[in-house]
Amino acid sequence: MAATASTVRYYSVAPGVRLNVRRGPGTGYAVVRILPEGARIPIFCQTPGTTVTGPYGTSNIWDNIDDGEFVSDAYVNTGSDGYVRPRCSF
Repeated sequence: MAATASTVRYYSVAPGVRLNVRRGPGTGYAVVRILPEGARIPIFCQTPGTTVTGPYGTSNIWDNIDDGEFVSDAYVNTGSDGYVRPRCSF
């Protein structure tokens, strides 16, 4: 079943941050684009990856924001230190 617009929630990237979007869930993956300051992003699923320290703590959770695009959850205000969306299945 495809997600509808009403089921997709958007989350804010930390203030003052231009966030790297990577090809996979870790800092070893290539940067595919950079989100501008003030960006709001959908999170379709989450997966463990490289541990990163950011404005919202230290986390190994990576957020899937588009096909083949991931950001570190440590830079996204989800209101939780844990998973807020389903685990990604690759």
